[in-house]
Amino acid sequence: MQRRDFFKKLGTVAAVAAVAPTMSFAADAKKPSGPNDLTFKAAVDAVTGGKTPVVSSKIKLKVPEIAENGAVVPVTVEVESPMTEADYVKAIHIFATKNANTRCIDVHLTPANGKAMFATRIKLGGTQDVATVVELSDGSFITASQSVKVTIGGCG
Repeated sequence: MQRRDFFKKLGTVAAVAAVAPTMSFAADAKKPSGPNDLTFKAAVDAVTGGKTPVVSSKIKLKVPEIAENGAVVPVTVEVESPMTEADYVKAIHIFATKNANTRCIDVHLTPANGKAMFATRIKLGGTQDVATVVELSDGSFITASQSVKVTIGGCG
């Protein structure tokens, strides 16, 4: 019985020795940058075309102040808008300001939606701000944000 245990442990040591050099190289390697890895400012500029969004009280951004699990943080965005052909919300964009991929959700609306509202769940890698940028039919942008404290990380 001791001989079998010895060979099991020997196999484990050999497997760890084979994987350990690979792990050290992986730790030294730079994290690959994907097409969605943007800073918060770059992501907002990509959405707005370089225009600066104006902070507005027309947006009701509902996110919890403390999220117990960063993997499933509920977010609701509601915008006061008549939603007529002449005046409506074209798009709602949700951002997590410190995630590697700051853009979370983009929702496009038409006057047929009747109400400018969207609810979803997003992942947050840690304590950070959740921001929304709303595009209006006249080409202007408005924004709102709220801080969320994450007690258990969701993504990196």
